[in-house]
Amino acid sequence: MTTLHADALGVLTGWRAPDEAEEALRRRYVAHLESASDGMWRSSYPDHLTAGTLVLDATGDRVLLNLHRKAGRWFHFGGHAEEGDPTLASVALREAHEESGLADLDFHPEPLQLDVHVVPFCDPRGGVSHLDVRYAALARPGAREAVSDESLALRWWPLDGLPELEPAMHVLIARARAVLC
Repeated sequence: MTTLHADALGVLTGWRAPDEAEEALRRRYVAHLESASDGMWRSSYPDHLTAGTLVLDATGDRVLLNLHRKAGRWFHFGGHAEEGDPTLASVALREAHEESGLADLDFHPEPLQLDVHVVPFCDPRGGVSHLDVRYAALARPGAREAVSDESLALRWWPLDGLPELEPAMHVLIARARAVLC
């Protein structure tokens, strides 16, 4: 039986980065997992892997974002691995289900982006680098979202009217549209 750690290592070892910057991140993630048996878990400090999903509507013309309760910014859905998550992709999909309230998503099983961001509120020891692996999914027509405890709000944003986002989010949206639409 493959562990979550082994699955993540296999996914990242085999993933083809779209550019030099993400290739450097891919190597960093692989080195992290090779050196940290708990590299998928919150116990791994100051770095650990996280996974998330960007959700587009069925037409690909809108993106569902959550206003993160702790960060106070609009993001895709994502977070930490939990016991029982069998694969890296399942972490991303579970987080999307939990945080969006959408039960039925057409999930793209391959990562689309790697991104590192420091989170100051994740660990009492100090800032933690989330080594984030990002996926994408399409919501079904008529899908109804529901705000989770981790969000202040959810909103479908038209692509020509997005809120202030980090540059990597714009890249993720473009990649998601390229593979899903």
